[in-house]
Amino acid sequence: MFKRIIPRICANCRPIRMATDMGKKILVWFRNDLRLHDNEMLVEAIAKSDSILPVYFFDPRQFEPTPYATLKTGLNRTKFLLENVEALRQSFKNLGGNILISTGKPEDLLPQLVSKHEISEVYHHREVASEETAISTAVEDLLWKLKVNLKHFIGHTLYNKEDLPFPIKDIPDVFTQFKKKTERDAIVKPCFLTPTSISFVEVEDWGTLPTIDALLPGEHNDPLEQDSFYKGGETEAFKLLHSFLHTGEGMANANATVKKNEVASRLSAWLAVGSLSPREVYWKLREAETNYGLKPYFGPIILGILWRDYFRFMFKKYGNTFFKQEGFKAHAETIPLVASASLKLWQTASTGHVLIDSIMNELNTTGYINNGSRQLAATYLVNELKVNWIMGAAYFEEKLIDYCPASNWGNWANVAGVGNDQRLSSSFSFEKQLKAIDPKGVYQHIGQ
Repeated sequence: MFKRIIPRICANCRPIRMATDMGKKILVWFRNDLRLHDNEMLVEAIAKSDSILPVYFFDPRQFEPTPYATLKTGLNRTKFLLENVEALRQSFKNLGGNILISTGKPEDLLPQLVSKHEISEVYHHREVASEETAISTAVEDLLWKLKVNLKHFIGHTLYNKEDLPFPIKDIPDVFTQFKKKTERDAIVKPCFLTPTSISFVEVEDWGTLPTIDALLPGEHNDPLEQDSFYKGGETEAFKLLHSFLHTGEGMANANATVKKNEVASRLSAWLAVGSLSPREVYWKLREAETNYGLKPYFGPIILGILWRDYFRFMFKKYGNTFFKQEGFKAHAETIPLVASASLKLWQTASTGHVLIDSIMNELNTTGYINNGSRQLAATYLVNELKVNWIMGAAYFEEKLIDYCPASNWGNWANVAGVGNDQRLSSSFSFEKQLKAIDPKGVYQHIGQ
C-alpha cells in the first residue's frame, strides 16, 4: 500500500508534491483555449491535483461539409489550428510533459481516457454555440455514469459573466448600452500567472498531430499563402502584440496621428483559438495607453474585444436564434438557401465590382479581412445580390482564420436586418459603407 508523503515546508522553500498511485489526477480538456498564460482552468487543475493529463481532440465533425456547400473549417484555419496545437504541445514539453492528441469525437474518447488513467475530474472551458454545448452535455452525461465530474470554466471573454452589472437574461440587446454599463460598472480581472512547474500523468503514447490531408481529405483546393502572416502559438501571439504596441510607441514618439479605420492589429486569429487571452491584450493596451496616449490607436482594439464579448453573451442569452434565417425578425423575407450563380460570383471574387472582388480574393487567399471589409462584402451579398445571408455566413465560417460562431453569425444577422438589436436593421447601406471605406471613389463599379 502506498503512503502519501507530505513534504515539510520552510519559509524559503516551495513544497514539492509527491505524486503517488493514490494521487488525484485531473484531465484538462483543451478546446479554444490553447495557451498556458491567463488560463484559470489550467492553474486550478495544477493546484488541485497531483498530476494533470492535458488532452486535445481533433473532432472530425469540425472538418465536414455543411448543408450550404461549404466546409466547417477551411484550409487556412486548419493549418493555423494545427500550428497552435503543436505550439501548445511544445510548451508542455518544455515543462517536462506533453499533451495527448487524438482524432475522434470527445464523447467517444473522453470516458475511455478517464477509465484508463483513473481520472478523478475533468476540466474544460464552456462554449456558447449549440453544437459545442451539445458535445459538452453529452460528455457530462457519460462522465456522470462513471461518477466523474465535468467542471466548467469560462475563459474566452474579457469580462466574466459573474462580474457583469446584470444577469445574462437582462443583458442589453443594444451594444452601446452593453458597452456603457460594463465599462462603468464591471471590472476586468487581472491575468492568472503562467505555470512554471507541472506534474503530468504518465502516458505511453501521447499521439501524433494529424496532417491537413487527414483532416481535409480531397477537400482543400483553396489557395494558401506560402509565407502566411499567421503562425500559430502563444509565442507568436505575444510577438504580434509586442509589435503592435511598439508601433504605437513609435507613433507617440513621432507625434503621429492615426485614424480609427486605419487600425488593424490582426490579433483576432489568436484570440479565436485561445492562444491569446483577451485580458492579456486589454491590460497590455491599457498600460501602453497610459504611457503613450494614442487612444485612437488602441481604442478600436478594445472596442473589438467588447463586441466579441457582447456576441458571446448574446448567444448565451438567446441560443440558436442567431442561426435561423428569420433571426429575431418575425416577418423576414424568405430567400432560397441555394448556391446560386450570384453567390458563386461573390465567393470566387468574380462579381465585377473591383473592391468587393479584391476583398473576397484576400479572404480566399489569406483567411483574413478587416471588419469594415467583412461588413461591406456581407452587405453587398445581402442587399445588392439578394442572396440569403445564411449562405454568406457559412462561407465566412469556412474561410475566416479567426472564425468564432458568435461573432460571425451575430454580425451576419445584423447585416441581414434580423439581429437582436433591431436598431441596426437599417444601418447597413452598401453605398454608405462604400463611401466610408473608399471616400475618393478609387474603386469603381465595373460591369454593373
